Amino acid sequence: MSSFSASSVSKRGSIVPPLAEDPAFVDSCDVLICGTGIVESILAAALAWQGSNVAHLDRNSIYGDSSAVLNLDELPRWVDEVNYESAVFSNAKLYQPRPLDSKKYFVDLTPRVLFAKSDMLQLLLKSRVYKYLEFRSLTNFHTYENDSFEKVPASKQDIFTSQQMSPVVKRQLMKFIKFTVEWERLYNVWGPYRDKPVVEFMTKEFQLEQTQIDELVQSIGLCSSNDVATPVALHRIKRYLVSLETYGAFPVVYSMYGSASELSQGFCRSAAVGGAVYKLNATLTGLDVDSKTAIFNDGSKVRWSEKLVVSEAQITEQVRSKIPSSNPEYQINHLTVIVNMDCKEWFAEGEDAAIIVFPVGSLSSGNTKTVQAICYGAESGQVPPGQCIWYLSTVQGGATGQRDLEEALSKMEASILRESTEDFEFQVDQSDVIFTPSGDPVLSSVKLGKSMKDFVPEKKLTYLIKLSYNQKTSIPPLEESIKDVAKNDGDESPVIVTSGAPTEITYDGIVEQVKKIYAQIVGSDDDFFDVDFEDDEEDELTGMAKQNKKQEDDDHVPDFGDDMEL
Repeated sequence: MSSFSASSVSKRGSIVPPLAEDPAFVDSCDVLICGTGIVESILAAALAWQGSNVAHLDRNSIYGDSSAVLNLDELPRWVDEVNYESAVFSNAKLYQPRPLDSKKYFVDLTPRVLFAKSDMLQLLLKSRVYKYLEFRSLTNFHTYENDSFEKVPASKQDIFTSQQMSPVVKRQLMKFIKFTVEWERLYNVWGPYRDKPVVEFMTKEFQLEQTQIDELVQSIGLCSSNDVATPVALHRIKRYLVSLETYGAFPVVYSMYGSASELSQGFCRSAAVGGAVYKLNATLTGLDVDSKTAIFNDGSKVRWSEKLVVSEAQITEQVRSKIPSSNPEYQINHLTVIVNMDCKEWFAEGEDAAIIVFPVGSLSSGNTKTVQAICYGAESGQVPPGQCIWYLSTVQGGATGQRDLEEALSKMEASILRESTEDFEFQVDQSDVIFTPSGDPVLSSVKLGKSMKDFVPEKKLTYLIKLSYNQKTSIPPLEESIKDVAKNDGDESPVIVTSGAPTEITYDGIVEQVKKIYAQIVGSDDDFFDVDFEDDEEDELTGMAKQNKKQEDDDHVPDFGDDMEL
């Protein structure tokens, strides 16, 4: 991918302090890293703090590599350039009917959310990189079913107040949730289903219905289908459950102004403090593996003594024959739109983000993989007030995946217009009110009736931006363990090619990738970010409801006790 221009300092609202490049740079180092993606940036920081002499370059003029965040001036150039030359992106199409203020819009090429209980969040705290970032909470997960978006019931309160489940199903669901938060210790229960699809396990052992299975596996578990192996699905469902109440009544957080790009900049800043040197607009044009020398587009040469680490997106045709093949064979289809509506109907109170999942078979296109959508309002820093950006993606490749995305988009448009209309009235009777065990009245969710399904709103949804593109990666979806990210046959090769991003809208697996490369360079990962920082402040997440934070160990699980009368 050729470099796209614009200043990383003036173009965006990021709170990460800008790095000052060394105009003279260096002519030698221990480890040379090409690409400032999330994997390479964490690696640079870990090596720098370990004591390695790190030179970190990128062919682009902004940080993030294939996880960059672009403004509306950069976006058209990026579309043209990736269609011309890119090993990672292809088939990019942009629709923008009228000019917009570029400084107010930022588009994330690989949007991600961060579970509150995850190795990435722990690394952000341990490395102090969280100090460069600002986070917001995300509570609502929605599943598309019956022509509407149903909020996924995951807490005891949600399950109790749901009118979509019978008392028997509620009991079975609570039984399954309590099992899942400690599933690793109960091998006698799930062991016989280790190599079988989780749907078989959930049906036979817990008698769960298809709707509940879809919500657990595909919505809160964020699996691409129900055919995933039982332990993989259980791990993902538990990931959601144990993240609840870790920092507040939400399972997920996201970084403002973009996701992986913001984290990349934070880790690059940390690496610079640790001694790494940086240079942008540096394209790798020549490579002498025998002498361990890299040549860049300005004629400069840098020799490395230990390893050259290069991301797939940084490999040019001039050097491809000299670098181990990475063969990115898996694909993610993306569809990103900005709409002229705030979409508050989908967000929890006080929040400006939500996740929507279209389960397998829920669309008229007959989707065989889920479509996942992350929706952000103005508080994300990516769009102005009164607007919303929708990031839709699927691991279904080709034209089939594109049809699934377009169909999901049409359902989202119809739903938000219905839910935001002020012209529709419905009656609430006594059957819609239920009481919690403490005696408090609660209005149950109202199912979308036929009259509302047929309702045609007077207004239409205005699309300000519509962007579609394909992304390649070497990492398959839903693997139990991340496959080796080093594409050479062992430690003998002086070149390591990093795989593309996982087929995930989370950061799961990324820290494990980095630690494997780190161990390949250093010998082990025992001292990975083993740093005694002088700053001894209490670990807190910037911008999160700090008063709700609990001091909990790694075995914390939310309270799913037996005190629920059904």
